[in-house]
Amino acid sequence: MTTTFMKSPKHLFTSESVTEGHPDKMCDQISDAIVDELIRQDKASRIACETASKTGFVIVFGEVTTEGYVDVDKIVRSVVNEIGYDRGKKGFDGNTCAVQVALTSQSPDISRGVDRDGKPTEVKYDEAFIQAGGAGDQGMMFGFACDETPELMPMPIYLAHKLTRKMAEVRKTGLLPWMYPDGKSQVTVEYHYGKPARIHTVLISTQHSPTFQGNELTHEQIEEGVRKYVIDAVLPKELVDADLKVYVNPTGRFVIGGPMGDAGLTGRKIIVDTYGGMGRHGGGAFSGKDPTKVDRSAAYAARWVAKNVVAAGLATRCEVQVSYAIGVAQPLSINVETFGTGVVEDEAIAEAITSVFDLRPRAIIHDLDLLRPIYRQLAAYGHFGRDDLDLTWEKTNKAEELRKAVGL
Repeated sequence: MTTTFMKSPKHLFTSESVTEGHPDKMCDQISDAIVDELIRQDKASRIACETASKTGFVIVFGEVTTEGYVDVDKIVRSVVNEIGYDRGKKGFDGNTCAVQVALTSQSPDISRGVDRDGKPTEVKYDEAFIQAGGAGDQGMMFGFACDETPELMPMPIYLAHKLTRKMAEVRKTGLLPWMYPDGKSQVTVEYHYGKPARIHTVLISTQHSPTFQGNELTHEQIEEGVRKYVIDAVLPKELVDADLKVYVNPTGRFVIGGPMGDAGLTGRKIIVDTYGGMGRHGGGAFSGKDPTKVDRSAAYAARWVAKNVVAAGLATRCEVQVSYAIGVAQPLSINVETFGTGVVEDEAIAEAITSVFDLRPRAIIHDLDLLRPIYRQLAAYGHFGRDDLDLTWEKTNKAEELRKAVGL
């Protein structure tokens, strides 16, 4: 079946990204910095750590069971300062903000489903150990890949992330010293018969200083700097034409940002974290969770599967859904949708996936090496398609096995 998306002569699709100074992303990074530190000390840590922030304060709350110790206050201040909120005039100061902590131990009912005996189990990945490790929760997770970019990501979110990463770079290097940490990008791509043809619209909103070199910072200065050092430096020339629409700080002023401008909360940017709306998202966020939570680990595995399907040439677009029951190791279902681009039937690809990939939670943790302190670096600029990070779930090491499994 060929979808409407693929048959349409022309249509637009938009995705957004946000910088590391966005209040929701600040909270994601704090939660994942805590995950990293606890996993560094105790690989059997069970973590569900949320963060919320508003003007002048951060609260960290949730459930943690661990043999490790983390100085939450110190981590919060370190993350906030590293992001760039180190002075009150930016709207937030990691040195002086209040930090509240409300962490309790994990529910024994949840722990029982993951560890069976209710206690953290020593990590040794034999068949019995893998089968005994149930999913940390019920739910459905999605993975997506397509051939629009070298990283096999949708073009709109791929470019949106590149823009926000560039915003952080020019701010931190001092190229645009008036730029502050909070910001957003938005990219609209025009598709012709399902393929990116041109960039239709780019929108950049950046927090900024009210003055620069002793004078009021003008909108013209902001637009000139953003166009030259961010937009022109990132957009592929072959996708840009004279009809490109560009919007920079369309309200004209963005001085009040970060938690002062808007409350922040962990897990509120899940579409930014994944595929920009091009691929579906499951029921849960990633940040603040250890990898026994399939919200995180199975979503990474589903991306790994979908990317290998596309890399194997079995389809040019692939979405994989996996579902779980709490306390049960084996997935309840695996579904494949190739949107009419598959070279074999979707059912055959699903069968091949089942034979090539072990999608039980402990097998995923082992195969993707997830018990490492790698998560804070993912908490801004996306968890997938990162050309700046070496991520196990971005490898296409199963492509040839999949081809053989479907008889190619």
